[in-house]
Amino acid sequence: MTYNKALNSYNQINNSIEKPEKLILMLYEGALRFAFFAKKASQEGNIEDKVKYIIKVSNIFIELINSLDFEKGGDIAYYLNGLYAYQLELLAKANLENKPEYIDDVIRVLKGLIEAWKEETGL
Repeated sequence: MTYNKALNSYNQINNSIEKPEKLILMLYEGALRFAFFAKKASQEGNIEDKVKYIIKVSNIFIELINSLDFEKGGDIAYYLNGLYAYQLELLAKANLENKPEYIDDVIRVLKGLIEAWKEETGL
């Protein structure tokens, strides 16, 4: 029964992603949502949740780095690679130093990425 539910959920998500551009937007939006959760947990002193959500945001940035196509993307791909890597650095600092300001920087970047991506793709 659980397997069927999981398969149905996967199929629904898979069918709702019409284009790869939509998947990138979903990753950005998910990272933003988890970054907000990480900031809130950090402010509340909830270390367990802070770490959990920072890891989720970090994993999304790692996936975004792994999906870059340097041949087709050229300078933009290299720029995004550096930008994503810097966000990972900020998240590590936020985790180690317990400073939500670093998460604020990540949130600002994600908002900018979402806005630019929507403008570029028309989503």
